[in-house]
Amino acid sequence: MSKIDRRRLLAGLAGGMTAVALPWRAAAFSTDQASVVIGKVVSEINAIIATAPSEAQMYRKFEAVLVRYADVPTIARGVLGVTARSLPAKDLAAFTQALQVYISRKYGSHFREFVGGAIEVVETRAIKSIYEVRCQALLKGQSPFEIAFIVADASGRFVDLMVEGISLLKSERAEIGSMLDSAGGQIAPVIARLEAYQPNA
Repeated sequence: MSKIDRRRLLAGLAGGMTAVALPWRAAAFSTDQASVVIGKVVSEINAIIATAPSEAQMYRKFEAVLVRYADVPTIARGVLGVTARSLPAKDLAAFTQALQVYISRKYGSHFREFVGGAIEVVETRAIKSIYEVRCQALLKGQSPFEIAFIVADASGRFVDLMVEGISLLKSERAEIGSMLDSAGGQIAPVIARLEAYQPNA
């Protein structure tokens, strides 16, 4: 991957980012357990990258990873901000599902550019009620760069992703906020846009 491609990848990620219960949540969470969670995330992402599936297959596989390891409802509320408080439960659920599909497609398309590379966990540290799991992205012909997963102590799932210090949750909050403004504050058009999203379209 060229340096230009790397910059494009980072720019795309920065402009963008139901579940199976995790068995250890009955006990207090720890840095070791946060490392285990993200170790599994990284392992599954590396496996997807290694098989180099079609785009449609890759999006489905990334959505499966998201469902297993991300706290999508919390991400959805964080992206919406104060708007989430006034939404009917049905609308919030529909938005959460649409956001899940959107994130899977958007970031799945960027991770496709990791083919031939890998991600590895470097270290984990506790910061108040979250755990920051720092990873290195290793791409062919490029210097490594940092990715950090933010894991919530309350759920044991990741709620944000940092790419070289840029919060994807904050970036998506701005993106969704812009969509809401364009839709006059109505959530239905935003949901429709998320559901219809296709990378590079």
